[in-house]
Amino acid sequence: MEELTKCPVCESNSLSTSFITKDYFLTKEKFQISKCDSCGFLFTNPRPNPSELSRFYQSDEYLSHTASKRNLLSSVYSFLRNISIRRKYLLISNLKSKGKILDIGCGSGEFLNYLNQRGWGVTGIEPAPKPREFAIEKYGLSIFPETQLNHFEIESFDVITMWHVLEHVSGLDERITQVKSLLKNDGLLFIALPNSQSWDAKHYKEYWAAWDVPRHLYHFTKISFTNFANKHDLRIHQIYPMRFDSYYVSLLSEKYKTGKSNFFVASINGFLSNLSAMRNSGNFSSLIFQIKK
Repeated sequence: MEELTKCPVCESNSLSTSFITKDYFLTKEKFQISKCDSCGFLFTNPRPNPSELSRFYQSDEYLSHTASKRNLLSSVYSFLRNISIRRKYLLISNLKSKGKILDIGCGSGEFLNYLNQRGWGVTGIEPAPKPREFAIEKYGLSIFPETQLNHFEIESFDVITMWHVLEHVSGLDERITQVKSLLKNDGLLFIALPNSQSWDAKHYKEYWAAWDVPRHLYHFTKISFTNFANKHDLRIHQIYPMRFDSYYVSLLSEKYKTGKSNFFVASINGFLSNLSAMRNSGNFSSLIFQIKK
């Protein structure tokens, strides 16, 4: 296990234990969430060494790495993913009509395939071999392992996207510095993250599915991510809600809390989470940050 002794955002060494939760998805092992006493940032600590993290992804049910519809839950995921893909495309195309896009953590390639069919030059990064091979074989896409990030030309992409990916990356500062260097000066960076200040996070507490320890190493909020972006001289221009995420996360959280996939209760809680965010805080279950250099 690897233990961080300072905050990944503000680098304070004043840390405390916030709470203990489990890897409800796979191993049922317990993990600690640490809190920075200076800036309030939450992160999984201690955490598996980078070389050990891969075993926590080794499941056919890890939905971001499969395009199959094995059961009702994965069918719901696929349905929502297709809606999400179109919305992401519209967000990008309203700001950039065409260009070169790099999707880091592209999974099985559905998003890139959608953009490729609409005239974009697409490139993907996917560390897991199975979804990477699937995307190459089914869609004929240019998908590479993470090491390829060291070999792209500087300032070579008009758009870079990381959809629910940054929270998985061990070297947080190193990755964002690398991504920033690959983006053109007038380029756009889109980062989607779970929001640990959402209503559903507060409601489900340690059962909230988006803690997803230890796969999720960092647990951002609007404030903590803004602080992190400022640290790297990145400007957040807009924040968009991901309204469907509250329903899917609530569905998983119900299963973790009660042992049952209660669609009715999860739907109510997903709605209540969105309602709470719309009424005051803007703290939706997941957020998309539109960023420029």
